[in-house]
Amino acid sequence: MSTSRSKAARSRPPPPSKFAFVSSGTTDAKAAAEELVALYGQSKVADADVVVALGGDGFLLQTLRETMSTGKRVFGMNRGTVGFLMNEFRAKGLPQRIAAAIPETIRPLEMVAETAAGRKRTALAINEVALWRQSYQTAKIRITIDGKVRLEELHSDGVLVATPAGSTAYNLSAHGPILPLDAPLLALTPVSPFRPRRWRGALLSERATVRFDVLEPEKRPVNAAADHVEVKSVVSVTVRESETKTATLLFDPGHSWNERILAEQFRY
Repeated sequence: MSTSRSKAARSRPPPPSKFAFVSSGTTDAKAAAEELVALYGQSKVADADVVVALGGDGFLLQTLRETMSTGKRVFGMNRGTVGFLMNEFRAKGLPQRIAAAIPETIRPLEMVAETAAGRKRTALAINEVALWRQSYQTAKIRITIDGKVRLEELHSDGVLVATPAGSTAYNLSAHGPILPLDAPLLALTPVSPFRPRRWRGALLSERATVRFDVLEPEKRPVNAAADHVEVKSVVSVTVRESETKTATLLFDPGHSWNERILAEQFRY
């Protein structure tokens, strides 16, 4: 073995011995959790080396939110439907598999939403912050980036800001760009834009602060959501990447996030 390989082997963390298995509660996820607990035991989340999430992408995002900034690493195994963020489920060899996994650090978005009643709501989003119309009429939204108005009036069904982790979710359905997980970017994407008809969104620095102001909020009411946290009848929403909060997601080698992002762009 070469010296460089020896150093790499020495720097690799030892296989974890304490696991916290959490499941989405579906039949498949509960059965998987029972099998894994029988093989490896069960620790409390606070005491575990690794939290293993069993379910789909939505449950994984919930687990990441619950372990945010605790230093806990999360390894997801798919017992849901799509499982784009998940690793393949295999019960055997889990400690060695996690020891070889590739870590990815995720920073959530921070949303501050002001309602028509004058209340402010804050929430974190790992995928995206989205605004969309409440009524049959299109929303009218002004978009300001870092204090400068960039779009006076967007007439659309809505608009969203997506992280790289969320770029393959709602953002992709709205024809937004797919972003590698390590890209220092955010995707600003309109949902069914009517005016300006040719505007298809923008790529922003991860350090950008985005403000949405709802125009004619009484006539054209708008809701906002940070992932699953919804705020009704907003008049303004400010979005920026968190400077302090992080989550760590583990991927199998050869099945990393960036590999999946690349493969997704060649699907047809």
